Amino acid sequence: MTFEVLAEPVRRRILDLLRERPRLVGELTAELGLSQPGTSKHLRVLRDAGLVRVRVEAQRRRYELEPGPLAEIDAWLAPYRWMWADRLDALERRLDAADPSAADLNDAYRDEEGSP
Repeated sequence: MTFEVLAEPVRRRILDLLRERPRLVGELTAELGLSQPGTSKHLRVLRDAGLVRVRVEAQRRRYELEPGPLAEIDAWLAPYRWMWADRLDALERRLDAADPSAADLNDAYRDEEGSP
């Protein structure tokens, strides 16, 4: 069910926005460029899947990310990461060999992101 819910790009965008901070429905509507009913429909699907939770504040609804189901997906995917990690490393080496200046950019990016 969670994969089915996440297959919709608008829902993934909502999760990206909620990752930054909790948001009111109106804020999400403005960011997404959807109608309020359209945004609410996606939020209801995400809520039913347990990916977001809502806090009612008087007449307003504030949505926030519920990380539990995403952690479950991450844990399930962990044993499969080797399948693409090696390929991404090989692609990076090939690109660095083709354009040595790109290696400097990759190193700078890794330093900025705190990656090894």
